[in-house]
Amino acid sequence: MPYRLIKQEGAARRGEFVTVHGTVQTPAFQNVATAAAIKGGLSALDLKEIRAQVMLCNTYHLHLRPGDQIVADMGGLHKFTRWDGPILTDSGGFQVFSLAKLRQITEEGVTFNSHLDGHRIFMGPEQSMQIQANLGSTIAMAFDECVENPATYEYAKNSCARTARWLLRCKAEMARLKHEEKAVNPDQLLFGINQGCTFKDLRVEHMKQIAEYDLDGYAIGGLAVGEPAEVMYDIISAVEPYAPKDKIRYLMGVGTPGNIIEGVYRGVDLFDCVMPSRNARHGHLFTWNGIINIKNLKYERDESPIDPHCDCPVCRNFSRAYIRHLQKADEMLGMRLAVMHNLYFYNHLMERIREALDNGTFQQFHDTYVHRLDTRI
Repeated sequence: MPYRLIKQEGAARRGEFVTVHGTVQTPAFQNVATAAAIKGGLSALDLKEIRAQVMLCNTYHLHLRPGDQIVADMGGLHKFTRWDGPILTDSGGFQVFSLAKLRQITEEGVTFNSHLDGHRIFMGPEQSMQIQANLGSTIAMAFDECVENPATYEYAKNSCARTARWLLRCKAEMARLKHEEKAVNPDQLLFGINQGCTFKDLRVEHMKQIAEYDLDGYAIGGLAVGEPAEVMYDIISAVEPYAPKDKIRYLMGVGTPGNIIEGVYRGVDLFDCVMPSRNARHGHLFTWNGIINIKNLKYERDESPIDPHCDCPVCRNFSRAYIRHLQKADEMLGMRLAVMHNLYFYNHLMERIREALDNGTFQQFHDTYVHRLDTRI
């Protein structure tokens, strides 16, 4: 089994996830490189320096450019990017539903317009698996329907059923591609996605159903899309008892440091979010005392690092005053340094969570930091 549970504190889990591209210590954060690059000018070499374990790329965007066949011809994402650790590829479902202005959903899949030039594209379970096989990622996500929030109960119920049917097709297509030796990574893993909007009964029934499909991991999708945080936490708590104990769990697109701590508290192992890099590009930086806006005037002559408690390459070498100047002057270096700091912070946050779980002190860690880290200074 790829996932091994090492110990547990309440629902919080300390484990490790073994893949052909390396073992991930969990809980872990996946660093988002949508188009095979971290926005902010970070390379695979930088990811090593900021203690990243997993890189996340997107099927939809890479299918459009440079094209998944080109990536395959270049040897897959690992050779293309020079990242040698695990890579997870999102199925493209979320982007199809969030970026495409015109789309038509049928049992076969989704026909939609490219957000780049408007040309018509069809993507279903088989196409998503074929693209991800070309990308050669470590982990492929199943193609699912991302329902707009809020949705009616009836629509959400029908969507769950369709997503489950699509999941079986994804599993069958991945098996075919491997059997016919058409996958860049013959050891590619498949994760299924739990849906059901904010309806607890639909979420629970859907997780029960897909848990029977014996996948390599299970994700909770369709949350953090505008619902109150407490509603998200309630859904996670409701679903967790029905997720297989011996499989890794992934909460998609979440979130703030506080969201991650609460997710771990409820039994989640994997996270991803664009927030640390996106916020960094606008000067919002995470510290162990809360969030600062580096563009504020009070940092104009501040010789201290972004966070005195951080040992990232940025905090070891540069002052708040310098980074503020770079961002105010729209210098690319300012964006790069800020992104590097925030991603280091997230990866170090996961290290400290794992350490607390190892020591049996996660409850204390939770109570100390769950609100502090999300507070704006």
